[in-house]
Amino acid sequence: MPTKRLTQRSMVFVLAGGRGSRLKELTDRRVKPAVPFGGKGRIIDFALSNATNSGIRKMAIATQYKAHSLIRHLQRGWNFFAPERNEFLDVLPASQRGGTESWYKGTADAVTQNIDIVDSYDVDYVIILAGDHIYKMDYEIMLRQHVETKADVTVGCLTVPRKEASAFGVMDTDNTGKITSFLEKPADPPGTPEDPEKALASMGIYVFNWTFLRELLLKDADDPNSTNDFGNDLIPDIVAHGKAMAHRFDESCVREEGAPAYWKDVGTVDAFWQAHIDLTNFTPDLDLWSRNWPIWTYNESVPPAKFIHDERDRRGMAISSMVSGGCVISGTEVRNSVLFTNVHTNSYAVLDHAVLLPKVVVHRSARLRQVVVDGGVVIPEGLVVGEDPADDAKFFRVTERGTTLITQEMLDKRAASL
Repeated sequence: MPTKRLTQRSMVFVLAGGRGSRLKELTDRRVKPAVPFGGKGRIIDFALSNATNSGIRKMAIATQYKAHSLIRHLQRGWNFFAPERNEFLDVLPASQRGGTESWYKGTADAVTQNIDIVDSYDVDYVIILAGDHIYKMDYEIMLRQHVETKADVTVGCLTVPRKEASAFGVMDTDNTGKITSFLEKPADPPGTPEDPEKALASMGIYVFNWTFLRELLLKDADDPNSTNDFGNDLIPDIVAHGKAMAHRFDESCVREEGAPAYWKDVGTVDAFWQAHIDLTNFTPDLDLWSRNWPIWTYNESVPPAKFIHDERDRRGMAISSMVSGGCVISGTEVRNSVLFTNVHTNSYAVLDHAVLLPKVVVHRSARLRQVVVDGGVVIPEGLVVGEDPADDAKFFRVTERGTTLITQEMLDKRAASL
C-alpha cells in the first residue's frame, strides 16, 4: 500500500473561541477570528488556508464567544470539503458535552470535551492552532520535524528581539532545539543559543501524536488544580517530564524570496490598523497576491469597484490603496487606505490611512485620517476625524498611537448630543 503523507494522517484543531477584548468594540458583535481582514476575508482564513495549502483536509474549529458571524463565514466560505474523500470541517461550539456542566474552561479543555470527535477522525497527529493570527506557514515542515525528532510536543516559535519577548511565552532551548524551560511573559527572557539578544516566543502552535495528547488531556481533566490550558499546564508539564522541541517559524514560513518571516497578532486596534496599512506598501511583507499559497475565503458575488467624477476636488481616485469589489468611489480622494467590500463614498470626501470594514457609507465632505471604521457604519456629511485627537476622544475611541475607532453606536451618541 502507498504511504500516506504526514498531512494526510493529521488534523488541525483551531481554537477560535476567544473574544479578543483588546480589539475593543470591534469584538462587541463578533469573536476575534471572525473580524474582517485584508479587504475581503476574515482573520481565521489564515490558519485554515495554511492547513489547506499544507495538504490537511481534516479540521475542527472550537467556538464559544459570539460565534454566529464566524459560523456563518465558515458555512459560506469553507463548505468545499468532501466527506466522500475523507475531508471534514467540523464546527464545535461549546455545548457542555461529555457530561460536563461548563463551557470550555481553557484551551486544553476545548479539545478534551471533543475527544470522541477527534477519535472519529482516525488521525495520528493533531496540530493545535490559534485562529486569530496573520501569517503563512507550511505545517508539513513542522510535522516532519516532530516525527523525525520523536518529540512529545513540537512548539512553533517566533524569533523576536529579547527586549520584546516579555509579552510572550518564551522557550529556553539547548543546541538541539529541545525546550529546557517554558517561561510565561518573563521579565528577563532567555536568549537563543546562537544569539543572546534574540528569544524564542511561542506562536500558540503545537503538534502532538494524538495517542499521547489524548492520555495527557484525560490526566489534566482529572487534576483539580489545573487551569486546563495548553500554555499554562500541558506544555510546562511536558517540558519538565517529557520531550518538547522548538520549531522555528523561519523554517516553515511561506514568503517571497528575500522577504522577512511575517507573523502578526492583530489583537489591538493599533496593530489591526497597522497591519492593513502595511498591505498598501509598494512591496508588502505579507503577500496576499501570490497564487502559490492563496488565502482562501468567502467570495461574495459583487460587481467590480467603480470610480466616478473627474473634477477638481471631486475626483474618484485611490492612490496606494486596496479597494474591494462592490465599492463605489464617487468623487472621493482615497490614499494609503483599505476599503472592504461594498463601501460607498461620496463627493469631496477624503480618506487618508483609513481602514473601512464592509458596507460603510461615507457621506459628502467627510475627512477621515488614521481610522478604523466598523462594518455598516454611516459616516455623516462633513464629519472630520483624525485632525484633533482631543475632540475625537469626546465620542470615539482614540488609541495611544492616535488611531481612532469609529462604530455606529459612537456616532449615534454623538448625534444625540448635538
